[in-house]
Amino acid sequence: MVSAWLLTKVFVVFAPLASVYAQYPLLLDATADELAAGLEAGNYTSLDLVQAYVGRIIEVNSTLHMVVEINPDAWSIAKELDEERACGKLRGPLHGLPVLIKNNIATADEMNNTAGSWSLIGAKVPRDATIAAKLRKAGAIILGKTNLSQWANYRSSNSSNGWSAQGGQTYGAYYPGQDPSGSSSGSGVSASLGLAFGTIGTETDGSIISPSQLNNIVGIKPTVGLTSRSLIIPISEHQDTPGPMARTVKDAAYILQAIAGPDPYDNYTSAIPWAKSTAPDYVAACTLDALEGKRIGVPRNAIGTRTRSSAPIFDAFEAALTVLRSAGAIIVENTNYTAYDEYLNSTAEGTVLDADFGPNLAAYLAQLTYNPQDINSLEDVRNFTRNFPAEEYPSRDTAEFDEALALNFTNTSPEFWAAYQEDLYLGGEGGLLGALATYNLDAVVVPSQIASGISAIIGGPVVTVPLGALPSNTTVQTNARGNLNATAPNIPFGISFAGALWSEESLVGFAYAFEQRTMVRQKVKPYLVPGIEIENVVGSF
Repeated sequence: MVSAWLLTKVFVVFAPLASVYAQYPLLLDATADELAAGLEAGNYTSLDLVQAYVGRIIEVNSTLHMVVEINPDAWSIAKELDEERACGKLRGPLHGLPVLIKNNIATADEMNNTAGSWSLIGAKVPRDATIAAKLRKAGAIILGKTNLSQWANYRSSNSSNGWSAQGGQTYGAYYPGQDPSGSSSGSGVSASLGLAFGTIGTETDGSIISPSQLNNIVGIKPTVGLTSRSLIIPISEHQDTPGPMARTVKDAAYILQAIAGPDPYDNYTSAIPWAKSTAPDYVAACTLDALEGKRIGVPRNAIGTRTRSSAPIFDAFEAALTVLRSAGAIIVENTNYTAYDEYLNSTAEGTVLDADFGPNLAAYLAQLTYNPQDINSLEDVRNFTRNFPAEEYPSRDTAEFDEALALNFTNTSPEFWAAYQEDLYLGGEGGLLGALATYNLDAVVVPSQIASGISAIIGGPVVTVPLGALPSNTTVQTNARGNLNATAPNIPFGISFAGALWSEESLVGFAYAFEQRTMVRQKVKPYLVPGIEIENVVGSF
């Protein structure tokens, strides 16, 4: 929960005159370019932005529980960045813009990094996670930590998306009690409601794409190795990847530009093909003609067939294909994944994740400079979880821990290698990469609800963009636990572009060209919107 003392840090001064939104962009949809223009014009400061965003967080956090901690240093950092701007020093397009990051990304400051577990409260790290350091270098203000599905959804078989012992239950903002999806739940809700310029999530399989689409925002799941995982609490070195979650494609591209690149602390980044040459310009890729002449595949066997319940998503997807054609894309039908049935029946991904989890987690814990609960292994985590009342065991079980601990081999064993090679075949020759090669495709396009898996097992990139929302006559259905509304009117859904490894530049362009022709996000509105805006806090210091 956000500390009570922070209430005293927000001084809300309501403007007596009519709003002048050309001067003060509305934060629900404000873009990086709009915010930066106001900063440059002197209409407000980064300190004002911190004040406004924190005010918005406090307004809705007791209802939606999306932010776990506010950075107590955010005000002093904003002041320093304002002073730099006044002296003519700009670090880049993110200078002075507040961001929120997921509560599994370490920061060497007063904030915790816990993956939602009380076992890591008070633990200290030797330095910032590399992507946190990159954000700071780019001038972004790390405003706080967002809630997540505990241990990035790798603890329980019977918990709920967006729940963690530390942060409680996160809810989406498009229907009361909405399932926010996971595991980057708080990041998705926060970006959607304009509680920061943008946010950072992490994905192993679906944890950026799913909460992005269900919270009406853009999410970029990068190629594994494009963005460093150093000092991010892990599940799997073969599938984990942090990435941006924002309200527009261009804003997500700004964040990706800041956090991508080689890192000596993560050897997977050494595979970046342009490590010693000019890096792609993801922001420049945002052009209206990006789809012109591009071959975009539609793998119908992965998408499935239209049913009564899936009709709204299927119909919106078919309409989207018409938009892509009008943008100049060549839509190639039935670019099917030849081993898709085999993929659906495979257990290889679970084996890879289980074999990675124990040793990867132990490697993270070994880096802690202060470890108050003496948590050094997955077994230590399980023992703590089962014996600390706030962890809600056994109501929320430890099935994922149990499965990983029961595995009689690790990620250095031949059994692991066989499972990993199966994954590479199912997502590669028999899956996405095979379709790209066979049909000479630039990307495939699918509804976001089925986008993540095939790309996850090969470490490939995906970009999701808002596509629509469920209609008003949708029947409300709860999740398996019965505590969240998983299907309900107005819950958003998305469309995803997926491609070959390191193809983010192209995918960002495709997503932007689609987004700008549809602007779906502006047509789907949350039921709960914070009222504090920039104009309410200007002059409060």
